[in-house]
Amino acid sequence: MSMKSIIKAGVVLGLLVAACSPNRQDGDRLADPGRTREEQSQEDILVGTLSVAVDESVMPLLKEQEEVFLSAYPNAKLSFITKPEVLAIRELVSGKASVAILARPLNEEEEASFKQRSITPRTFAVWSDGIVVVSNTKSADTSVTISYLTNAMKGKSVDSRKIVFDNINSSSFRFLRELGQMEKAASTFVEAGSGAKSVLEAVAQSPDKLGILGYNEYRDLIASFPNKNNIRILSVQNTLGEKADNRFYIPNQSTIAAGQYPLQRTFYVLNYQPNLGLGIGFSAFLTGDRGQRIVLKAGLVPATMPGREIIVRDNI
Repeated sequence: MSMKSIIKAGVVLGLLVAACSPNRQDGDRLADPGRTREEQSQEDILVGTLSVAVDESVMPLLKEQEEVFLSAYPNAKLSFITKPEVLAIRELVSGKASVAILARPLNEEEEASFKQRSITPRTFAVWSDGIVVVSNTKSADTSVTISYLTNAMKGKSVDSRKIVFDNINSSSFRFLRELGQMEKAASTFVEAGSGAKSVLEAVAQSPDKLGILGYNEYRDLIASFPNKNNIRILSVQNTLGEKADNRFYIPNQSTIAAGQYPLQRTFYVLNYQPNLGLGIGFSAFLTGDRGQRIVLKAGLVPATMPGREIIVRDNI
């Protein structure tokens, strides 16, 4: 890293720390009751151990982020707790993790225990991801509508095909359930898998099934998937929001960035660490230039487009 980049990173972190400093009402109270005072005294924004609850659908990207972050800051240690969304939130609320990477902020009920402890979250958008719909190549269909998917989740289907989700506790399942405005989904045409790979396996074996999984996981798995020639990504009709045009789009970096692909969601880093610890440093890395470049390289859409430095030479 150049001296210019090091200075720039230092300034960014310094500003972030100053902006995010919490108000301490009791100087004698431990910032993190689960850790000793000695352990906490040895930590700062780039030193220590951080437990992070991660939505499993974006774990491939988090592994890349971890590798670069730890190479730059060897005195830091990240411990990822990888779960479907519902279970990842439980890890955060229970205190087993103090930072989370999720496709939504916590709701009022989930935040109640933090408010009781006067902990205010530091929440930042980090990237946009898509939800992929796949089918077997033996199926004649090349596209699908959102209403078809949500109706099937309500127990209504014109062709009785099963919709296979990565997990009923996943962010993908919750996203489509909310689109269909249902409290609960009917099990008639819904099948729960045991992760993204199980979705691809189920669809590869049957033309009568559609699969739902995260775009980041799909990109990570499909290249080495044994039966990838049996898998087809379906285009989805854009009928949501201000950019709805009723056209069909395949998920990719361009259509997600342009808001054309309708099944997309924003991921956030939620920092509930009560003190100025490693949660600040990791959040700053994810939202900073290096972290956002990793997002761009992974085929997703950064929350902030990384800058480009242009060197102008007097002589050529």
